[in-house]
Amino acid sequence: MMKKLLGAAAMAAVVLSIAPASAARMEGCSGTNIGKVETTVEGWADGPAKWAAFKEITDAQTAMLDGKMGPCSRHLSSAMHAGMTK
Repeated sequence: MMKKLLGAAAMAAVVLSIAPASAARMEGCSGTNIGKVETTVEGWADGPAKWAAFKEITDAQTAMLDGKMGPCSRHLSSAMHAGMTK
């Protein structure tokens, strides 16, 4: 149990220090932000959270290409929070 808590805390610290989810909303949706989130998620252990985050990243890319910046930012935020759920 303690290992899981420490792992979750470490992951949260890394996520917040590298590419905070709020940055996607503040700076808008851009290829740079998507790249930062993707790089962060690539470092996560394989599992449901990682695959869910990659799906959100793909959805963010699609939204950005369609010119829908609000949904793009929401997908990026969801991708960053996917690693903190379990």
